[in-house]
Amino acid sequence: MKSYKDLSKEELLQLQAALEAEYEDAKSKGLNLDMSRGKPAASQFDMEMDIMDVLNSSSDYKTAAGMDCRNYGLVDGIPEAKKLMADMMGVANADNVIVCGNASLSIMYDTISRSMTHGVLGSTPWCKLGKVKFLCPAPGYDRHFSVTEHFGIEMITVPMTPQGPDMDIVEKLVSEDEAVKGIWCVPKYSNPQGYSYSEETVKRFAALKPAAKDFRIFWDNAYVVHHLYEEKQDHILDILAECEKAGNPHIVYEFCSTSKVSFAGAGIAAIASSKENLDDMRKSMTMQTIGYDKINQLRHVRYFKDFDGIEAHMKKHAQIIRPKFEAVLKVLECELSGLEIAQWTEPKGGYFISFEALNGCAKKIVAKCKEAGVVLTGAGATFPYGKDPGDSNIRLAPTFPTPEELRAATDLFVLCVKLVSVEMLLAQQA
Repeated sequence: MKSYKDLSKEELLQLQAALEAEYEDAKSKGLNLDMSRGKPAASQFDMEMDIMDVLNSSSDYKTAAGMDCRNYGLVDGIPEAKKLMADMMGVANADNVIVCGNASLSIMYDTISRSMTHGVLGSTPWCKLGKVKFLCPAPGYDRHFSVTEHFGIEMITVPMTPQGPDMDIVEKLVSEDEAVKGIWCVPKYSNPQGYSYSEETVKRFAALKPAAKDFRIFWDNAYVVHHLYEEKQDHILDILAECEKAGNPHIVYEFCSTSKVSFAGAGIAAIASSKENLDDMRKSMTMQTIGYDKINQLRHVRYFKDFDGIEAHMKKHAQIIRPKFEAVLKVLECELSGLEIAQWTEPKGGYFISFEALNGCAKKIVAKCKEAGVVLTGAGATFPYGKDPGDSNIRLAPTFPTPEELRAATDLFVLCVKLVSVEMLLAQQA
């Protein structure tokens, strides 16, 4: 295809007229599709409904050690669930894991909140400090940014690379500024780009020398088992083990959940860290709860049995999700390749594709899609404060729509990309 940047003004005007006619036709179809969030599809839930049959009124509700899961106790999770989640995260020692409720985001929120009100391992509570800052690799996960913004923490954007955050910038900011208290990380199949941190990046994280003794890496390993391809999987180092080797055992909190493994609203979530960090966490937990849902923990253990069971189950998820990713990527390649108006990632796992339009085009593309009946993640959402400096990044979430809906939504998306890009190029020639 001929690059749009090589077209004359007359050619661009002709193309604009054709695209506008095509867009008006698309609007007349009355689409009502939602690609705004990375939600599992109903077909994914349907295949795992038998998890509800694992426990019933005649079941034994005791752990292997004889603890009755119907009663109070074991505030940090049943041993079997701790082992399951440790194996899922690749953490060697299950004693370094606490299993909580149904969402890792809740654990992250509580961890920030506890740091604000009670400090970290005896340090000054963040709410009593003049300034608290957090590093935010971007494009990144909007809900991470919402948590830190909610607590009034200043967010500093750090550019992402295919190997992870720009570690030169991370190391400089962490070592020079005592107000920098943490960094958000999605180390495997990152949201939204699908990047996985390289070995060098993980080791540099583990070897950080923060000016603040209460600095922590918030390692959200949300997509640790979410591979699209059995033969092409990314692998990352165990951050807890690397931190231990580097003499920084307390510097990291690792989070994960089964929210996109079992049910999105009824999974189990966990945090892994050093014994000292977890003991500090337990002090508040005992005030907050007498115990999380041990019956749900037991249900998951009985259903998956072990990490091999999780891996086998995730292959079934991949069979549903992979064709959706490939369909979107095929349309992007066929319709936009060579036009020099867009770039996109081709992830091997996770839930998103990161799309880069021409600068100044993302908001207009998202708005045009919405006008024609397709809702995307808001432009700017992948940056702190919702402000993408280039107004170029758009997060595509292929998982929730049916294949038929996905084809219609992607066709409309590329049409809007073309139309807005032509408008931008014409404006530049004016």
